[in-house]
Parts: sequence; C-alpha cells; structure tokens
Amino acid sequence: MTIEIKAPAFPESVADGEVATWHKREGESVVRDELIVEIETDKVVMEVVAPADGVIEAIHATEGTVIESEALLATIRQGAIESVAPVEASTPVNAPSDPKPVTPTMGPAARTLVTEHGVDPSAIAGSGKGGRITKEDVVAHISKPAAPAAAAAKIEPPADLSASATGERVEKRVPMTRMRAKIAERLLDASQQTAMLTTFNEVNMAPLMELRRKYKDAFEKTHNGTRLGFMGFFVKAACEALKRFPEVNASIDGNDVVYHGYQDIGVAVSTNNGLVVPVLRDADFMSIADVEAKIKELGLKARDNKLTIEDMTGGTFTVTNGGVFGSLMSTPILNPPQTGILGMHKIQERPMAVDGQVVILPMMYLALSYDHRLIDGKTAVQFLVAVKDLIEDPARILLQI
Repeated sequence: MTIEIKAPAFPESVADGEVATWHKREGESVVRDELIVEIETDKVVMEVVAPADGVIEAIHATEGTVIESEALLATIRQGAIESVAPVEASTPVNAPSDPKPVTPTMGPAARTLVTEHGVDPSAIAGSGKGGRITKEDVVAHISKPAAPAAAAAKIEPPADLSASATGERVEKRVPMTRMRAKIAERLLDASQQTAMLTTFNEVNMAPLMELRRKYKDAFEKTHNGTRLGFMGFFVKAACEALKRFPEVNASIDGNDVVYHGYQDIGVAVSTNNGLVVPVLRDADFMSIADVEAKIKELGLKARDNKLTIEDMTGGTFTVTNGGVFGSLMSTPILNPPQTGILGMHKIQERPMAVDGQVVILPMMYLALSYDHRLIDGKTAVQFLVAVKDLIEDPARILLQI
C-alpha cells in the first residue's frame, strides 16, 4: 500500500514554504512518527513525520523547492521497515572507484552555521540520529584547530572572510533564508508605514535587584526550578501600564482603532535564524512565576526551531531586552500592527543625585517606541513613567497601584 506524504496545512498568514532538509532518502526505511523532512516558512520551521512504518518510495519535492499548503512531498510504501539501500547506477569496470560523496543531513541551525563559516559538511561527524549533524557538532568542528594541509593541497578562501596572508579580498554571497527575508520586509514596512517615535526614561534597578537577591533561591525551590529573572516583572509592569493607557495596547486597522481588552505580550527572542516574537497569552492573568516559566519554554522552543504559528500569532504589545547582549540604549522597531514596543537595556552603575547626595546606583535605560498616528507623546511618556514607578517599587505590581 502506498501512502502520500503531504506538506502541513499552512495558516492564512503563510503563503508558501521551502523544503529545508530531508532526513531520509529514497529507498530508506522509516518508522511511524519519525522525522523525515523539515519545511521552512517565513515564520517557523515545520516538521513532517512519517504517518506509518514503511520505505520511502519516491521524493517529489527536493531540498530548496518552494511548495504550497498540502503539496505532495513523497510517497511511502507501507509495511516494509527493513533498511533498503538506495538504487544506484552500475559502475563501469574502468571507471573511478571513488563514489560521489553524499551530503549529510542537518537541521536549519546547523546548516546556517555551515554556510556562514564555509565548512565542508562531509568533514563533520554527526552525533544526531542516523548521523544527522547538529548545531553542536558544527560548533565543535569550527572550534578545532585546523590540521596542517598537504603541500600540494588547494588553498581555500578563509572561512571567516578575513584578509588572507596574500592580501586577497575575499567575499561570499549567500541567499537570505525565508525567515530573514520576511524579517527584513516587516522591518522595512514598520519604518515606512508607521509614524514611529521613541521616548526614553531610566529606572533604578536597586529595589528589584535586592528583591531578586533575597528571594531567588526560595522562588526557584517553590516553583520547580523556575528562576526569578527581571522579564517577569517587566511583563507584569507592562500589563498594568497597558490597562491604564489602552491606546498603547491598541492597533490600527485601516481607518479604525482596535482596542484590545486583554494583554497578549510578545517577547522578542533571538535565534540563529533571526529574531522571533512568541506571545504570552493573557499575560495579565499570569503570575510572575508563570511568566518566567513560559518565557523559558518559548525560548527553548525557539532555539530548537519548535515554535508553531500559534506561538507567534497575535500579540498586542512587545517587550524586547537588548541588555542581554550589552546594549546600553536603542530605539526598538515596532512590530505591526502593534503600536508600542518596550525596550529594556543593560544595567549600568552610574552616579545619581539622591536627596542632594551623589550615590552609585544600578540604572537601566528604558525605551518606548510608539506609533504617533495613534499615541500622543503625553500618553507615551506617562506609560513609560508608569512602568518606571512599578519597577522601582515592585510592591505596586502586586497591589496594582
């Protein structure tokens, strides 16, 4: 019996996808629910698994093929599960004995690293299932000291594109991934189609840092290993401020303003494939522990390319933390159709005037980018001050005052 393997049904927001990686070849056996191919869209990487035990009879969409929703990918001959060697053409007697090397399978993150560093995949020993090359395998391979090449070996361009000893000016051209191309398109749209403006303020992090220092061990023990970070407080502070200033939580739809009676907070997460923004649904009803646990879960899913369309659909407001990378100040770009985004930054000790005395305090710059078509400067400033007040006195978050 032959079974057709089709691409998943794409949501309305995803027009098509690209076949990223085949983990099986024609003639190889598969078992039910085994990963066989990955489809990369402009938002997520979708995995397609085998619907039953059998053998890959034919692959109809090779790697790099652009496909639409529910397109035919391959066919499986159901029943046989023993490994069947792929059919190869017979080799003439006097033909060279060395066959053409087979490119090992690898995930999107590993493939991105291989492309960026110009690494030969056949030189990497895969530790994944069936010899699959993982991201960690590529990192380990890049970290190894280069072996001395033979005298007659061909000199390859430096993988890091730095100037060679001969002064050669090296360039490398690689196509954008679908996700990176979509990110570029959305950022350009945000800058061209919104009246984006940014207002800044600074917050004294000493009270929050002291609270965290005092309770972090008990918090982690009570909440099954969930660590107490700063994002939970900022998300909850944003939710409280959004209730007070609903324009910042609204969106523009044509000539209409849509006011959202709930707070779905997007949290920007950096991955090897680009920046993604998974959403915390009904964040205003979540505890700080729930927020921290959910952010950790979404971060791990983003790292492993496991985010779904549902994880990233919607969102009424976004929080991004450039401070984890050392950013002292920035102007975050809006995530349309949202009209506001809060930027957190690095905590930096600075001399501050307190009651006529100079005191060294851990300070953080906050930035709120907003769409001036809907949000007036007064509202934006008051929103940011509300976030600042809540963070500098965390008890306000619990008391909602």
